[in-house]
Amino acid sequence: MAQTKTQFGYRRHPDQDRAGGNAAEYPVVVVGAGPVGLSLAIDLAQRGQSVVLLDDADRIGEGSRAICFSKRSLEFWDRLGIGQRMVDKGVVWSVGKIFHGASQLYQFNLLPEQGHKRPAFINLQQFYAEAYLVDRVGELAAIDLRWRNKVVGLEQRNDHAVLKVETPDGPYKLHARFVVACDGARSSLRKMVGAEFTGQVFEDQFLIADVKMTAEFPTERWFWFDPPFHAGRSALLHKQPDDIWRIDLQLSRFADPASEKQPENVRPRIARMLGHDKFDFEWISLYKFQCRRMDKFIHGRVIFAGDAAHQVSPFGARGANSGLEDAENIAWKLDRVLRRRSPEALLQSYHAERSAAADENIRESTRSTDFMAPASHQEARLRKAVLSLAKETEFGKRMVNGGRLSVPSIYDSPLSTADHDIWRGGPRPGASMLDAPIAERSGDSTFLTEAFIKQGTRFTLLEFGNGAAADPPESLGVIRIGGDDGFVDSSGLAGARYDAEPGTAYLLRPDGYVAARFRHPTRPVLDAALARASGLN
Repeated sequence: MAQTKTQFGYRRHPDQDRAGGNAAEYPVVVVGAGPVGLSLAIDLAQRGQSVVLLDDADRIGEGSRAICFSKRSLEFWDRLGIGQRMVDKGVVWSVGKIFHGASQLYQFNLLPEQGHKRPAFINLQQFYAEAYLVDRVGELAAIDLRWRNKVVGLEQRNDHAVLKVETPDGPYKLHARFVVACDGARSSLRKMVGAEFTGQVFEDQFLIADVKMTAEFPTERWFWFDPPFHAGRSALLHKQPDDIWRIDLQLSRFADPASEKQPENVRPRIARMLGHDKFDFEWISLYKFQCRRMDKFIHGRVIFAGDAAHQVSPFGARGANSGLEDAENIAWKLDRVLRRRSPEALLQSYHAERSAAADENIRESTRSTDFMAPASHQEARLRKAVLSLAKETEFGKRMVNGGRLSVPSIYDSPLSTADHDIWRGGPRPGASMLDAPIAERSGDSTFLTEAFIKQGTRFTLLEFGNGAAADPPESLGVIRIGGDDGFVDSSGLAGARYDAEPGTAYLLRPDGYVAARFRHPTRPVLDAALARASGLN
């Protein structure tokens, strides 16, 4: 972790010196300075909100933990001003290979087409991501990051919440109009509101080992069923920066965790896999799959996000990426509510959209786990048959499940306006915007996602030629493709990806999701869609 700060000292804050019940008041307090809490705080600050960010530790977590960050997460981080730093450090990849025994079954490419600013995935240790996010927080005066401030009490009022915060100098209180709990799988705030997880805990155990070595393996995701070096189980290999390689090995549900984590017991397993023992350990951990979530993501004034709200198995990179999608979803809605541009009822759409996304992630993660670690003889027989078919048939390959990789959810949202026109393609309402290369009139190249960032933090109209919108509201940002003053779709990819005829327009939410799409929209139709997307009707 060269050139990144990992430990931060506690500092007493003037809020701790307030006498009696005269607690400081803030619009938003975020609890938990992991990737989700840090990203949420940055997003809110860039929207002009003051944020207090509390964390009970004083350092960035050890071990790589989450390592796979998706294209969608990178586009979100671009909006926060740190996407390029993540990509520069990360290992870019899009190709995965699935093996059965010593033979390759098939390979896939998660982003085979050209014309996107960001890759399908990068591998980057979570401690780097957190360090870069903390650096960005330090650039924003609107964020007050307080280390070694642990929330130990919560009292809910009609229009605010009261937090009791423990510090090395003793306790103090804060008042917050809203609290966002990003305090992880063992969330203390979840316990304080009396909520529990519901779902499934799988008994099979998996060993994670991050090893440092020089290797010529390509930057691809390799997954094995029943490999010769780990018979009867599964294995996974990923490359990370700094010559670090992530290795996951499936173990028996009866394996002793304390014994299995000992380096002298892990080394022979890794040596059999690699064919040598010229490596050093960076991190070793053991885990069980958990696919669970809270029934409600909002409890009064407390909103839950990330692992505090839902958990999935790590195969498929759905944990951290879904948490970041939570953050971008709630940030713009909180901003509108705090500015009184939308009613508080808008926040309920966060639960509607993100709980459905959590269900989708849990469903896919459970299916992956059932396939990788069959719990019955029938499931084991099915997997054996599928793996046999995959050697000979395309449909058999599609049935193999080595962890379906994270993709953005498509929301069946109360904020979306249903289509009233005929569409052959393009992102439908509730889907995230698609990137494409475009060019300025000057000839300078750019991307749709970059043009969207330049619109700021507002709703934006993406229109294709010939005056797609009649007199759009001044509050809207506008990205025009074609016409005398618009961007040039020189490759034709923007038009193709948005099924764009002249006069086509898309209303994009502040988080980059499609709220509505039209052929030749009128002002009343556009006003109605904007009101719906804002929670005003």
